[in-house]
Amino acid sequence: MADINELILQIESAALDDKFTDVYRDINAVGYQRDRYINALTKFSTYYKNTDVNIFSAPGRSEVMGNHTDHQHGEVLAAGINLDAIAIVGKTEGKLIRIVSGPYPMMKIDIGNLNKQKSKKASSEALVEGICKYLFDRGFEVGGFDAYITSDVIVGAGLSSSAAFETLIGTIVSHLFNGGIIKDTEIAIAGQYAENVYFGKPCGLMDQMACSLGGLVHVDFADESNPVSEKIMYDLSDNGYSLCITDTKGSHANLTDEYAAIPKEMKEVASFFGREYLLGVTLDELLANASKIRAQFSDRALLRAIHFVNENERVKKGVAALKNNDTNEFLKLIRESGKSSFEYLQNVYAVNDYLNQNLSLALAISDSILDKNEEAFRVHGGGFAGTIQAFVKNENVGVYKEKLDAVFGENSCHVLNIRKYGGIRIV
Repeated sequence: MADINELILQIESAALDDKFTDVYRDINAVGYQRDRYINALTKFSTYYKNTDVNIFSAPGRSEVMGNHTDHQHGEVLAAGINLDAIAIVGKTEGKLIRIVSGPYPMMKIDIGNLNKQKSKKASSEALVEGICKYLFDRGFEVGGFDAYITSDVIVGAGLSSSAAFETLIGTIVSHLFNGGIIKDTEIAIAGQYAENVYFGKPCGLMDQMACSLGGLVHVDFADESNPVSEKIMYDLSDNGYSLCITDTKGSHANLTDEYAAIPKEMKEVASFFGREYLLGVTLDELLANASKIRAQFSDRALLRAIHFVNENERVKKGVAALKNNDTNEFLKLIRESGKSSFEYLQNVYAVNDYLNQNLSLALAISDSILDKNEEAFRVHGGGFAGTIQAFVKNENVGVYKEKLDAVFGENSCHVLNIRKYGGIRIV
């Protein structure tokens, strides 16, 4: 812990600049982070009397490859990014957690009563309660604390602002009460448990794993209760590229059925082979039984199954390419992934709203701007609305951002870096 006033003085005197550069991978953003951290410390002081604090950080995430593979127990390649949620935290006595998150009213969680409450479903309080309950039931200590949280992870842009929040809470509990021993994977699973059981959202584990582990991370969900992960030692910026995420401002309203149909149809095809999930079904099996599958289910279900099988193999090839520092092969696979998502997975626009195709338009603009051999783009995340992703040469970023912003609005295109840390204690 450190005195809050001393921390402000340290930040003002540039004593944490090296830390900010290391964490956020952008020397040009140090001034922004200084102001942001000082403002957060000041805000904490307006809500709480505690002057001894810790500072924690958890990143948003980008899905790099593996579009809609995790819910079929497949593999993904994801990355923690340099947009994050930070928390100023003071440890307290007793069993009360108090959190102010940005402009929202203070939430209060009694950790002496962590039974699921219907009244708190689909709330931030439910997420905190669920994480604490999961960790407590596994023998970890959980105690009271005060926190002020602020986040620059863009909400609704497919960068997992909720998973960043969950990782932040798990990281706080790990360091304040358990000496930092809770494993990153355990924190991720706690976040998923909180979303599934307490919040009421049946999400997979990919978002939480990427936020908790940070860096470029390859995750195999064959055993979802014990996912296998590995960090990939590849630096995008050192190889001359930036990660660009463009928020096309499409509405996510009325898309629940579109999202739900993807795992539903994939599971239908899996059931044809006596499986619950598509993992283990081969392309040869799909093609040999194509007429029966399309007759029993639908053409789209078969196409989505074909996407999964090929995409899962692409992830493996993409990981191998990065390990070999073969950027050209990696980008070729990204382009293939994007093509498959558009044509086979079909999650770029909603069929019941085909006149609005903001993602299709963003992809078309990207296709007209970017070098087809040395740059790449694809739909990002769940699809249907929201964001696209592009890997753009550093020297071309300015033009690319200008073109996308001209269509979708100022600062729609976000130029990001992959950060090497997941949930961490900054101070």
